Order: sequence, then structure tokens, then C-alpha cells
Amino acid sequence: MVAGAVSCSTVKFYTQAIGGQGEILRKSRPFEEVRADESVPDKVKGKLDVVNDIREFAESELGLSAKRQYDRYADLGREHVVWVVFATPELSLEARTWRYPLIGELEYRGYFKEKDATALADRLRSEGEDVYLGGVDAYSTLGVFRDPILNTFVGRHDAYLAELLFHELTHQRIYLKGDTDFNEALATAVGEEGARRWLKARGSLRDLAAYESETKLVREFIGLAMATREKLDAVYGNPGLSDETKREAKERVLKAFEKEAMIMNRRQGGSLKIEKWFEKPVNNARLNSLDTYYQLVPAFETWIAECDGDLERFFERVKAMRKLDRDERRERLGVGRP
Repeated sequence: MVAGAVSCSTVKFYTQAIGGQGEILRKSRPFEEVRADESVPDKVKGKLDVVNDIREFAESELGLSAKRQYDRYADLGREHVVWVVFATPELSLEARTWRYPLIGELEYRGYFKEKDATALADRLRSEGEDVYLGGVDAYSTLGVFRDPILNTFVGRHDAYLAELLFHELTHQRIYLKGDTDFNEALATAVGEEGARRWLKARGSLRDLAAYESETKLVREFIGLAMATREKLDAVYGNPGLSDETKREAKERVLKAFEKEAMIMNRRQGGSLKIEKWFEKPVNNARLNSLDTYYQLVPAFETWIAECDGDLERFFERVKAMRKLDRDERRERLGVGRP
């Protein structure tokens, strides 16, 4: 009976995944067709020129192939392309993982319909797990399909549109099966580095200064979040504490995190709008969602610097870790993780 239930659940998941990807492919149109469509806003059409410039820069300056990628546009008529679920035990930072064909384990489960993601999130919460459900605006099919520009992210400021496309194209160049944190942090580091170089090359120095300032503030916030994870890890790993004592300590640590983040935000003039981030509950799973994208970023940035900014050398150095296991990669990067 249990095996049957698991089988049905698995079939249902992949059915919705196939349907969701099929919708994207059906709605994708060449840029020329989009430009000729009077119902498409001029703002969107203008962004297509920016996208082409970003694609050309990715190819010529960053070593990221954009062939048959992001040269089509799809309006899905919704705010996010997918919704993802992160989960952990209540008193642990150990991420729940899900296994997928070809790409191995991931630390999240994605759905094309919010109600399906909500159903999984509700079930995991009922089982006592910490859960975070968030909307995602873009993802990469790793070159399996022809990924289009989507309405969910086309409206971003040019700097962040460039960062996102460089991020996703990095996944297509290097993707290590079953290592979510490694892949996402690598793409984040390259995406940010690429965005800085693109802005500088285009002479957008004012936008570059604003981008650098915003990135610095985000990193300060991420630093607080990572320090909070370390404090929680110390609490959860203390054998002398009862579960109830750990729950009380967890609540204190998370409240202190919010207080420190609000102070930081006020000190910076409120530009990060931290209060909106705390409108959703903060727990192990949500902290893990930040950790996935940022914990290894400083190490990759150091490697880029050690390669004198030569991304080709950098990518070769990263590729050399393909045959290492997860812990060996982090040892090579000089990074530990709670």
C-alpha cells in the first residue's frame, strides 16, 4: 500500500513537471514575432534588445554559451514560473532532499502550480518539519530544452536581468550532479561577477555603483543569516539540552536575528526593505534556502581572484572537482558547513 502511494505521488509529480515545461515551450515565441505583436508592451520589447546584448556578452566575454538559449519569449500569465519547497526537521539544519533523474538530489521540490507546492508544504508541516515555500522566477533546464525569457523576470532592472541570465547559463556550462549548494553558489558568484563586468563594459558606471552598493547590503544581511544558522547548529548539536530547551533557544536566536536585521536595515536607510522579508515565518528551512545560494560564494570569488579574473581558468579549476565527493569539494574550497 505504501509503495503504491509513493508510486502514485511520483507519477503525479513528473506529470505536472512535464505539463509545466510543455506549457513554457508552447508559449515561447521568437523575438521577431513578439516585436511585431501590438499587444506586447513596448517596455517588454525594449528588454529583448537588452537580452540580446547580455547574450552576446556572455558568449564573448564570460565563456558562457547562449546558443539557442534566451532567444525566445513566453508570457505565462502568472507571477512565478515555479514554486519550490524547502524542508528540514524541526531541530536540525539537515535539508530534506529529493532525487531526480539525470540531475541527482536537490534540496528542494518544485511545482508549476502553487497549489501543488502548498499541498506538499502543508503535509510536511503536519509531520512536524520546518518548511519554506517560495516562488521562483527562472530556472535552467541545463540545455535540455530551449529556455526562453519569461514574463516573470523580464521586467527586472538591467543589472539584475544580466545577473540572472549569467547565473542560469553558468548552470549549463558546469553542473555537478547532486550538489545543490555547490551549483547554486557557483552560478551566483559568476552571475554577480558577470553583471559587474557587463555594466562596466557598457559604461553604466552609475548603475554599477548602485549594483555594488546593493550587493554589499545583501551580503551583510546574508552574513547575519549565516551566523544565525551557526548559532542554531550549536543549539541543535548540544546533547545536554532537552528538545523543549532547544525549541526555546531556537525561538530566542530567531528573534535576535530579526532584531539585528532591522537595526542593520535602519542603519542603511531601509533600502533592503527587510521588514517585508520577515513577513513570512523564518525557520531552519528558510535559512537553508539562503545558505544554498550564498554559503560558498566567497570561496568561489576568491578562486576567481586567484585566477586573475580569467573565467576560463576558473571554470577549468571548478571542473576538476567533478570526481570529488561533496565534502572533498568543500575541503578544496576551504569551507566548512554546519
